[in-house]
Amino acid sequence: MGERIGIVGTGRMGANIARRLKDVGYAVACVYDVHEASARALADELQTTAATTLGDVTVNADTILTVVSDDAAMEAIFAESGDSLLDGCAGRLFVNCATVTPAVHVEVQRRCEARGALSLEACMASSIPQARDGTLYLMVGGHPAAFERAKPMLEKMSASLRYVGEAGTAAQVKALVNMVMNINTAGLAEGLGLGDALGLDLDMLREVFSQTGAASRVLVTDGEDMQRREHDTYFSAAHAAKDSGIALALARDAGLDLPLARATFEQYETMKRSNLGELDKSGIAELTFKSRRPA
Repeated sequence: MGERIGIVGTGRMGANIARRLKDVGYAVACVYDVHEASARALADELQTTAATTLGDVTVNADTILTVVSDDAAMEAIFAESGDSLLDGCAGRLFVNCATVTPAVHVEVQRRCEARGALSLEACMASSIPQARDGTLYLMVGGHPAAFERAKPMLEKMSASLRYVGEAGTAAQVKALVNMVMNINTAGLAEGLGLGDALGLDLDMLREVFSQTGAASRVLVTDGEDMQRREHDTYFSAAHAAKDSGIALALARDAGLDLPLARATFEQYETMKRSNLGELDKSGIAELTFKSRRPA
């Protein structure tokens, strides 16, 4: 495929997106990460170039996907001065996959358009294996022209692709998805923790949950992991805290109090304070099983 792809952010999600795009025939022209060793390792694997500056990424790619950690990182890679993806970006398409606040996506679009580039948010409601397999659920926000240009590539990355509206809209939807997911995860951990304290058979309890109103997607993805204490990270507790915090900020702006979302956010913040933030979100069960609670 003629489109040259650049990847900014070579953590687990960014690296697996790069691998997927190469597998389906895209030319991954360069990769970049502030942790240079991570970028070099991925570049060696994909037989491509590890860019040493953001400006080099823009020079060498037509479409640049960004998968960074938070608002500050997003604003830094699109800085209006110094080394930035905005250097010489006219005609480029930026597809921004990080979960950041909606206002940041709106501001990034403004900065890109001022330089003659297109910007699109492609928020991912899936995890690491889906990034590798090209089966992400993607919620996309931005101008329709940017969406149409990115669509062939996004279809190779996803099993489901949903255009939801202008810049910022997809980030709002993603924040609500993760808020509800995190609440469900915390509720499941409390149910299993109480079941354990009562001496119930947790295999039996999970099966009963699955056939009743206690069923949920997180029961499938996290229930056994909570029981077995297997918290390999697919979506970290630290990220869960960040995303619940984004949703709570949206709620405050809308004049709403969301006590369940607030309590869940506080649980994930407790995990971070207890040095459990890099566990998978299923690790919230470490706070709810009586025998496991940190001192």
